[in-house]
Amino acid sequence: MPADPAEEIVSLRERIRYHDRRYYVEAAPQISDREYDRLVDRLKRLEHDHPELVTDDSPTQRIGDEPVAGLEAVAHRVPMMSIDNTYSLAELTNYAARTEKLLGGEPIEWVVELKIDGVAISLLYENGRLARGLTRGNGRVGDDITHNVRTVAGVPLRLSGDPVPPVLEVRGEVYMTNSDLVLLNQEQQQRGEAPFANTRNVTAGSIRLLDPRICARRHLRFFGHGVGHAEGLRSANHMDFLDELAGFGLPATPLAACFDSFERAVAHCEALIGRLHELDFEIDGLVLKVNRFDQRERLGATSKSPRWVIAYKFEKYEATTRLNRIRVQVGKSGAVTPVAELEPVELAGTTVSRASLHNAEEIARKDVREGDLVVVEKAGKIIPHIVRVEKHERRGPLPAYAFPTNCPECGAALVKDEGGVYIRCPSTRCPAQLRERIRYFAGRNAMDIEGLGDKLVEQLVAAGLVASYGDLYRLRAEQLEGLERMGKKSAANLVACIAASKDRGLARLLGALSIRHVGTRVASVLAEHFGSIEALRSASVDELSGIREIGPTIAQSVYEFLASDFGTETIEDLAALGVKMESLRVAGEAAAGQLGLLAGKTLVVTGTLVKYSRDAMHELIRRHGGRAASSVSSNTDYLVAGEKAGSKLAKARQLGVPVLTEQELEALLGG
Repeated sequence: MPADPAEEIVSLRERIRYHDRRYYVEAAPQISDREYDRLVDRLKRLEHDHPELVTDDSPTQRIGDEPVAGLEAVAHRVPMMSIDNTYSLAELTNYAARTEKLLGGEPIEWVVELKIDGVAISLLYENGRLARGLTRGNGRVGDDITHNVRTVAGVPLRLSGDPVPPVLEVRGEVYMTNSDLVLLNQEQQQRGEAPFANTRNVTAGSIRLLDPRICARRHLRFFGHGVGHAEGLRSANHMDFLDELAGFGLPATPLAACFDSFERAVAHCEALIGRLHELDFEIDGLVLKVNRFDQRERLGATSKSPRWVIAYKFEKYEATTRLNRIRVQVGKSGAVTPVAELEPVELAGTTVSRASLHNAEEIARKDVREGDLVVVEKAGKIIPHIVRVEKHERRGPLPAYAFPTNCPECGAALVKDEGGVYIRCPSTRCPAQLRERIRYFAGRNAMDIEGLGDKLVEQLVAAGLVASYGDLYRLRAEQLEGLERMGKKSAANLVACIAASKDRGLARLLGALSIRHVGTRVASVLAEHFGSIEALRSASVDELSGIREIGPTIAQSVYEFLASDFGTETIEDLAALGVKMESLRVAGEAAAGQLGLLAGKTLVVTGTLVKYSRDAMHELIRRHGGRAASSVSSNTDYLVAGEKAGSKLAKARQLGVPVLTEQELEALLGG
């Protein structure tokens, strides 16, 4: 890379223009999105440091590239602007703080949507009829692709519903499913033509074809997610607009959800990334949007991007390898999960030899068979999963995978969830379930029993020393001394650590019991609301489902567990052994001295802490009688701020809420 800034700027511009043409015009990208974004970010930084070198034709001064030659160029009535993006949660938080500041700190509803990995287009409807389809092009001028848009599944030639707007310009994404790519590549092979590498390449090339008959054979689809120029639209916010789209017969982006805080929206992003395997189409990130149109209007836009939207992108890696074998494993809830054992392949800097297949229905939907060549993907922090089978590479007949009908560990007949996709072992005495439940029970986010690792759990179960949670508290040091790597001192230490876990409190206990649909957050909500196991056990399903963040599914699961023989025996056994079953808040309020120092106080934690994990800090607050809340308001007594604190810190300062470091909080508590 040239050392001189002017030379480096010229070089970067040439490289970006080259990759723009490979991506937008030739539909044959040579680098990943992340590598491309790094080039653009480097150029932006250099031009910021050397404004005298900025030129009108720099890639940073425009949105896209020129329309493809051979198609009619048409101006957009409202520019199709690009959106800012980030790969960083910290930058995402900073964006939210800026947005809240621009709106004077007023409440904002945030919409989370999938960022479909396809081609952005605009559809213009006049008096309900499809008048024109355009590509985004350079944002100001796009290519007229009406002849191809008319062949796209999900694009109605006439809108349904009455009345329809006189003019409606819908923005969205044309894409191809992985299933359709599998079929297309089989056809390509039969014709002796090269297979396509991925769904985005096919879509980008197909939508610009001059012959609509070829495009029609590609089976492209469409999702709507935005509005351009419109007359007579009734919606006042984005979620209502998506409903309106559906009413007109236009498919809207699926899985869109709205949240009353940015923190909850970001938490939902992480959950969505974990569901990628359920999708039959590719996404390359998630989009967070301000819901209300009047707030969007006030936020406006920069010269290139709207201020009311940002894309949260994640790195995705793909590789092709052979699936040697499918085996199943039994989890703590009895769910029998299929796992693909693969020929080892390099993926995201690590060697991958296993991938999740999630459930029997996914195996059937993707038609995954032992011996297949498969495309494996890793996105964000989730474990690798199989995207699709390269069926055009399948050599000879391979038998369809037969999911087992009996538990591979205990032999019990497997049952399928009513209305669900998971197949489970129903036996609460299954050794595989027991091992996984004990491991989870002892985990850091559960009862946090130091020294009780996976290998030791396996030994305890195999030796018959532990057959229930209560058995852990009945262990004696002399029973442990004969186990592998367990001497007198380590055995005594483990027994002491197990005994210490009795005082973790109700939230930790509920989260540790492997109750279906109950994780750390739900357990905390239940413990905070009811205060004791007795109060929780006396609650009805209706009472449970009436609690915020506890829906009917969670409520039914909690009620059934506590009312079941297994749940009743477990709770009574642990109580008899001295395990504390009231919330730390209740315990703190009941205790004397410093345990009541935060009684009646509401604290919010934000940023990266040094000494404590987020869960440990929340537990510290509850132990001293305080309440750990998720958002800052005028009722907040203290904000505990670590490094890179964002919007919550800004809001706390705006409201005059006292801000403490974790060291200052410890000093306040006398520790």
